[in-house]
Amino acid sequence: MSRTARSHPILPRTSRAAVGATVATGVLGSLAAAPEQVRRLFRRRYPTVAVTGMTGVGKTQLADRLARRSSASSTAEVGSAVMERRTRRSRRLHGFRFLVVPGDNAATRLGALDQVFHDEPVDGVLHVVANGHATPRRAAGTTGSASATREEQLAAELEDWTITAHRIASMAVRRPAPVWLVIAVTKADLFADDLDEVVRSYSPGSGTPFGDKVDELRALAGGARLSVDVLAVSSQGDARGSALSAKQASAMVDALANRMAQLSGHV
Repeated sequence: MSRTARSHPILPRTSRAAVGATVATGVLGSLAAAPEQVRRLFRRRYPTVAVTGMTGVGKTQLADRLARRSSASSTAEVGSAVMERRTRRSRRLHGFRFLVVPGDNAATRLGALDQVFHDEPVDGVLHVVANGHATPRRAAGTTGSASATREEQLAAELEDWTITAHRIASMAVRRPAPVWLVIAVTKADLFADDLDEVVRSYSPGSGTPFGDKVDELRALAGGARLSVDVLAVSSQGDARGSALSAKQASAMVDALANRMAQLSGHV
């Protein structure tokens, strides 16, 4: 029996070289793109969140609660002068990477603000306020107890927000995707009977000095490019004399974490 010979086209050497180069380029391109794809996937699952606010409002303590770690005993008394990092992880391989920006007006704070809003723009912002109940801090290099009236703390809070809001607006207009902002009104145990009114005073359209600044931010950034939420939260539930129980305080922190998960597309 005769077998029919099968012919295979033979490409010229130059054509074979061109095909080989094309295949090699494709393989190398895939390998080169892999780290970027992994990076994007990691960032979607663990978006970075800047935690901002003036000194004494409880940024680190709140980040600790969100990251499910116990705060150091000195957290309530000593503000950090360097940017701190926290990570929240869930069983579904989602979470957040928190960058806690120092509240003191120091060079480290300005450098941290540049990092989170310009050099390596974050995916979301958690701005912490305290309704004028921030813990007064002593100026660097001084001794003795610090004191400040609630009116003075509210004024300092508004000044701090003005600086931060301009940075957020600048970042939002440069980002290809919308940015989310959550204003966390902490120390809610100190005004538990007026939660709704206090939250309203920090909200867009409220007509308050802070609310007007939020409206200005939305106008600068573009309403479609920046979402704004305002939530009350407490890290001090069940403390002596607290108006909130530990269960109520935990529910507030959980509500904040759930809202950030929604904004980040995790749920």
